[in-house]
Amino acid sequence: MTKPTSMKLYGFWRSIATYRVRVALRLKGVDFEEISIDLLAGAQFAPDYETINPAHAVPALVDNDLTLRQSLAIMEYLDERFPSPALLPELLADRAYIRALALDTIADAHPLVVPRVRKHLAQAFGADAEAAEEWARHWIELGLQTFEKALAQRPPSPFVMGEAPGLGDICIMSHLVAAQLFKAPLGDVPHLKRLRATCDEVEAFTASHPLKQAGAPAV
Repeated sequence: MTKPTSMKLYGFWRSIATYRVRVALRLKGVDFEEISIDLLAGAQFAPDYETINPAHAVPALVDNDLTLRQSLAIMEYLDERFPSPALLPELLADRAYIRALALDTIADAHPLVVPRVRKHLAQAFGADAEAAEEWARHWIELGLQTFEKALAQRPPSPFVMGEAPGLGDICIMSHLVAAQLFKAPLGDVPHLKRLRATCDEVEAFTASHPLKQAGAPAV
Protein backbone atom coordinates (compact mmCIF):
# COMPACT_ATOMS: atom_id res chain seq x y z
CA MET A 1 0.00 0.00 0.00
CA THR A 2 1.35 3.41 -0.91
CA LYS A 3 1.72 6.08 1.74
CA PRO A 4 -0.58 9.12 1.31
CA THR A 5 1.43 12.13 0.21
CA SER A 6 1.24 15.12 -2.08
CA MET A 7 4.74 14.78 -3.50
CA LYS A 8 5.74 16.05 -6.92
CA LEU A 9 8.97 14.95 -8.55
CA TYR A 10 10.44 17.23 -11.19
CA GLY A 11 12.69 15.14 -13.39
CA PHE A 12 13.58 14.01 -16.88
CA TRP A 13 13.40 10.55 -18.36
CA ARG A 14 17.14 10.39 -19.09
CA SER A 15 18.28 11.92 -15.80
CA ILE A 16 20.29 9.46 -13.72
CA ALA A 17 19.78 11.56 -10.60
CA THR A 18 16.01 11.47 -11.12
CA TYR A 19 16.23 7.69 -11.54
CA ARG A 20 17.79 7.44 -8.08
CA VAL A 21 14.92 9.35 -6.49
CA ARG A 22 12.28 7.38 -8.41
CA VAL A 23 13.70 4.14 -7.03
CA ALA A 24 13.84 5.50 -3.48
CA LEU A 25 10.23 6.69 -3.64
CA ARG A 26 9.07 3.32 -4.94
CA LEU A 27 11.07 1.34 -2.38
CA LYS A 28 9.43 3.47 0.31
CA GLY A 29 5.99 2.94 -1.19
CA VAL A 30 5.44 6.68 -1.59
CA ASP A 31 2.99 7.81 -4.26
CA PHE A 32 4.24 10.68 -6.42
CA GLU A 33 3.53 12.63 -9.56
CA GLU A 34 6.46 13.16 -11.93
CA ILE A 35 6.64 16.37 -13.93
CA SER A 36 9.02 16.32 -16.90
CA ILE A 37 11.63 19.05 -17.27
CA ASP A 38 13.16 18.54 -20.70
CA LEU A 39 16.87 19.11 -20.11
CA LEU A 40 17.72 18.72 -23.78
CA ALA A 41 15.26 21.49 -24.71
CA GLY A 42 16.52 23.82 -21.97
CA ALA A 43 13.33 23.70 -19.89
CA GLN A 44 15.43 23.78 -16.73
CA PHE A 45 16.17 27.46 -17.44
CA ALA A 46 12.53 28.53 -17.61
CA PRO A 47 11.70 31.22 -15.01
CA ASP A 48 8.95 29.11 -13.45
CA TYR A 49 11.32 26.23 -12.87
CA GLU A 50 14.06 28.48 -11.52
CA THR A 51 11.82 29.22 -8.55
CA ILE A 52 11.75 25.47 -7.84
CA ASN A 53 15.42 24.73 -8.45
CA PRO A 54 17.75 27.72 -8.85
CA ALA A 55 20.52 25.34 -9.89
CA HIS A 56 18.62 24.64 -13.15
CA ALA A 57 18.90 20.91 -12.64
CA VAL A 58 16.80 17.87 -11.80
CA PRO A 59 15.57 16.29 -9.67
CA ALA A 60 13.54 18.50 -7.37
CA LEU A 61 11.01 17.05 -4.95
CA VAL A 62 8.08 19.03 -3.58
CA ASP A 63 6.51 17.69 -0.39
CA ASN A 64 3.64 20.03 0.55
CA ASP A 65 5.35 23.38 1.24
CA LEU A 66 8.89 21.95 1.23
CA THR A 67 11.04 21.87 -1.92
CA LEU A 68 14.19 19.75 -1.99
CA ARG A 69 16.95 19.31 -4.55
CA GLN A 70 20.01 17.09 -4.98
CA SER A 71 19.28 13.38 -5.20
CA LEU A 72 21.30 12.34 -2.14
CA ALA A 73 19.66 14.97 0.07
CA ILE A 74 16.25 13.92 -1.21
CA MET A 75 16.89 10.21 -0.56
CA GLU A 76 18.12 10.86 2.97
CA TYR A 77 15.08 13.06 3.60
CA LEU A 78 12.81 10.26 2.44
CA ASP A 79 14.63 7.81 4.70
CA GLU A 80 14.01 10.01 7.71
CA ARG A 81 10.45 10.92 6.72
CA PHE A 82 9.51 7.27 6.11
CA PRO A 83 11.86 5.17 8.26
CA SER A 84 10.61 1.81 7.02
CA PRO A 85 11.92 0.19 4.92
CA ALA A 86 15.27 1.78 5.70
CA LEU A 87 17.61 2.89 2.91
CA LEU A 88 20.57 3.32 5.25
CA PRO A 89 21.86 0.64 7.63
CA GLU A 90 21.70 0.92 11.40
CA LEU A 91 25.40 0.82 12.27
CA LEU A 92 27.40 4.04 12.05
CA ALA A 93 30.31 2.44 10.17
CA ASP A 94 27.94 0.82 7.68
CA ARG A 95 26.21 4.13 7.01
CA ALA A 96 29.59 5.73 6.30
CA TYR A 97 30.43 2.88 3.91
CA ILE A 98 27.15 3.33 2.02
CA ARG A 99 27.54 7.10 1.81
CA ALA A 100 31.02 6.63 0.37
CA LEU A 101 29.65 4.30 -2.31
CA ALA A 102 26.91 6.81 -3.08
CA LEU A 103 29.40 9.66 -3.46
CA ASP A 104 31.62 7.60 -5.77
CA THR A 105 29.02 8.26 -8.44
CA ILE A 106 27.01 11.24 -7.14
CA ALA A 107 30.07 13.40 -6.38
CA ASP A 108 32.86 11.93 -8.49
CA ALA A 109 31.62 10.45 -11.77
CA HIS A 110 28.10 11.65 -12.51
CA PRO A 111 28.79 15.42 -12.34
CA LEU A 112 31.31 15.02 -15.17
CA VAL A 113 28.83 13.54 -17.66
CA VAL A 114 25.72 15.69 -17.22
CA PRO A 115 24.37 17.69 -20.21
CA ARG A 116 25.76 21.07 -19.09
CA VAL A 117 29.29 19.64 -18.89
CA ARG A 118 29.06 17.99 -22.30
CA LYS A 119 27.65 21.24 -23.72
CA HIS A 120 30.57 23.20 -22.26
CA LEU A 121 33.03 20.75 -23.81
CA ALA A 122 31.51 21.55 -27.19
CA GLN A 123 31.30 25.32 -26.72
CA ALA A 124 34.64 25.91 -25.01
CA PHE A 125 36.82 23.21 -26.55
CA GLY A 126 35.13 22.30 -29.81
CA ALA A 127 34.33 18.74 -28.81
CA ASP A 128 31.96 17.07 -31.24
CA ALA A 129 29.19 14.75 -30.11
CA GLU A 130 31.35 11.63 -30.26
CA ALA A 131 34.16 13.26 -28.29
CA ALA A 132 31.70 14.33 -25.60
CA GLU A 133 30.27 10.80 -25.44
CA GLU A 134 33.77 9.34 -25.16
CA TRP A 135 34.51 11.78 -22.33
CA ALA A 136 31.43 10.50 -20.51
CA ARG A 137 32.33 6.86 -21.08
CA HIS A 138 35.82 7.45 -19.64
CA TRP A 139 34.48 8.68 -16.29
CA ILE A 140 31.74 6.06 -16.19
CA GLU A 141 34.26 3.27 -16.76
CA LEU A 142 36.48 4.56 -13.96
CA GLY A 143 33.46 4.56 -11.68
CA LEU A 144 32.64 0.99 -12.64
CA GLN A 145 36.15 -0.08 -11.70
CA THR A 146 35.86 1.69 -8.35
CA PHE A 147 32.58 -0.05 -7.55
CA GLU A 148 33.85 -3.46 -8.62
CA LYS A 149 36.89 -3.18 -6.35
CA ALA A 150 34.75 -2.05 -3.42
CA LEU A 151 32.27 -4.89 -3.89
CA ALA A 152 35.07 -7.42 -4.25
CA GLN A 153 36.24 -6.42 -0.77
CA ARG A 154 32.72 -6.60 0.65
CA PRO A 155 30.54 -8.74 -1.62
CA PRO A 156 26.77 -8.12 -1.72
CA SER A 157 24.62 -10.81 -0.11
CA PRO A 158 22.53 -10.48 -2.20
CA PHE A 159 22.15 -6.68 -1.94
CA VAL A 160 24.90 -4.32 -0.85
CA MET A 161 23.84 -4.47 2.80
CA GLY A 162 22.14 -7.83 2.96
CA GLU A 163 18.61 -9.01 2.27
CA ALA A 164 16.96 -5.73 1.23
CA PRO A 165 17.89 -3.02 -1.29
CA GLY A 166 19.00 0.35 -0.02
CA LEU A 167 20.88 3.50 -0.83
CA GLY A 168 24.03 1.70 -1.94
CA ASP A 169 22.12 -0.44 -4.43
CA ILE A 170 20.29 2.61 -5.79
CA CYS A 171 23.48 4.56 -6.42
CA ILE A 172 25.42 1.68 -7.92
CA MET A 173 22.49 0.79 -10.16
CA SER A 174 22.26 4.41 -11.29
CA HIS A 175 25.87 4.18 -12.43
CA LEU A 176 25.14 0.94 -14.30
CA VAL A 177 22.17 2.63 -15.98
CA ALA A 178 24.47 5.49 -17.02
CA ALA A 179 26.84 2.93 -18.51
CA GLN A 180 23.95 1.50 -20.52
CA LEU A 181 22.80 4.90 -21.79
CA PHE A 182 26.31 5.96 -22.80
CA LYS A 183 27.21 2.51 -24.15
CA ALA A 184 30.18 2.18 -21.80
CA PRO A 185 31.57 -1.38 -21.77
CA LEU A 186 31.28 -3.11 -18.41
CA GLY A 187 34.34 -5.29 -18.81
CA ASP A 188 35.23 -7.82 -16.11
CA VAL A 189 32.93 -6.77 -13.25
CA PRO A 190 31.34 -9.97 -11.88
CA HIS A 191 30.20 -8.42 -8.58
CA LEU A 192 28.49 -5.55 -10.37
CA LYS A 193 26.78 -7.89 -12.79
CA ARG A 194 25.47 -10.08 -9.97
CA LEU A 195 24.17 -7.05 -8.10
CA ARG A 196 22.48 -5.77 -11.25
CA ALA A 197 20.76 -9.11 -11.78
CA THR A 198 19.53 -9.04 -8.19
CA CYS A 199 18.18 -5.48 -8.48
CA ASP A 200 16.56 -6.26 -11.81
CA GLU A 201 14.23 -8.60 -9.90
CA VAL A 202 12.88 -5.64 -7.89
CA GLU A 203 10.05 -3.65 -9.48
CA ALA A 204 11.17 -0.36 -7.93
CA PHE A 205 14.31 -0.54 -10.06
CA THR A 206 12.81 -1.82 -13.29
CA ALA A 207 9.84 0.59 -13.23
CA SER A 208 12.18 3.53 -12.63
CA HIS A 209 14.55 2.81 -15.52
CA PRO A 210 14.97 5.83 -17.82
CA LEU A 211 13.90 3.88 -20.89
CA LYS A 212 10.58 3.02 -19.17
CA GLN A 213 9.62 6.68 -18.67
CA ALA A 214 7.35 8.92 -20.71
CA GLY A 215 9.33 10.67 -23.42
CA ALA A 216 11.99 7.99 -23.69
CA PRO A 217 12.77 6.67 -27.17
CA ALA A 218 11.28 3.34 -28.17
CA VAL A 219 13.79 0.48 -27.98
